[in-house]
Amino acid sequence: MHEDVTADGRTPRAGVTADGRPARAGVTADGHTAREVASQPACWRRAGQLAADVAGSLPARGERVAVAGCGTSWFMAQSYAAAREACGHGETDAFAASEMPWERPYDRVVVLSRSGTTTEILRLLARLRGIVPTVAITTGAGTPVAQAAGEVIDLSFADEDSVVQTRFATTELALLRAHLGQDPGPAADAAERVLAAPLRPEMLAARQFTFLGSGWTYGLANEAALKLREAAGLWTEAYPAMEYRHGPVAVTGEGSIVWVFGPPPEGLAGEVAAAGGTAWFGDVDPLAELVRVHMLAVAAAHARGLDPDRPRNLTRSVILAPR
Repeated sequence: MHEDVTADGRTPRAGVTADGRPARAGVTADGHTAREVASQPACWRRAGQLAADVAGSLPARGERVAVAGCGTSWFMAQSYAAAREACGHGETDAFAASEMPWERPYDRVVVLSRSGTTTEILRLLARLRGIVPTVAITTGAGTPVAQAAGEVIDLSFADEDSVVQTRFATTELALLRAHLGQDPGPAADAAERVLAAPLRPEMLAARQFTFLGSGWTYGLANEAALKLREAAGLWTEAYPAMEYRHGPVAVTGEGSIVWVFGPPPEGLAGEVAAAGGTAWFGDVDPLAELVRVHMLAVAAAHARGLDPDRPRNLTRSVILAPR
């Protein structure tokens, strides 16, 4: 078991009960996932403190960088790549580890892996050995991924017992954002406000979700859709925000929620309403808004008679048989 602790060493309160209501002080929500969701603000603050210590292992300004991951880690790679370019730190590409063109020239490759055992990451690192400097962000120096990478950033304090990733993914992104000069403190404060607020009834009643984002928040939209699919088996989709009009609007109707990370395109709310759906525009830091999706994933799973700690057909790490 991994201990959840706040920045000052206390066990955090859980942020949401099984039915989506904010938990009272001193009441712990059932399950690993709910507890890990509630611990995210403390993890982000700790990542912010760590950022200066590991700066030498992370991409320097001006380097041409690739970031690779699988599943959730791929979506965090997308967010970081877009954020790094937007901050003017240099050209940055994000790849699913199995699809990265390993022969393309980069100054550094960053791989993201909670488990440190994912087969596609290990295969990629083997191809890159001796060609380009590599750094792994993972949960321990003793994992196969850590041993295969040139450098390691250990985020074991954000490791999880859950199959479905929440706090590890957001903590690695908080770390990477901090390296870009973005203090994770305001996002952590916003996440605490999100955790203290009840979910809207229409969210739990929705039949379908379309998540939208732009720039660095497009990766968050992809991750939001994945979380509700994994934990609750819901029908979800994700697109760049301006692509909504180019087809995805066709699935919007009664019981649909179109959830936007970051500023919405002009006129979108009216278009969603005209199609019969409900538009939701978060008014907090987009990373904190992702925490609201995590809360919904736990609550929706319970409402559908599912256990978010035991998602269907999933394991904590994908390890393929030797070829």
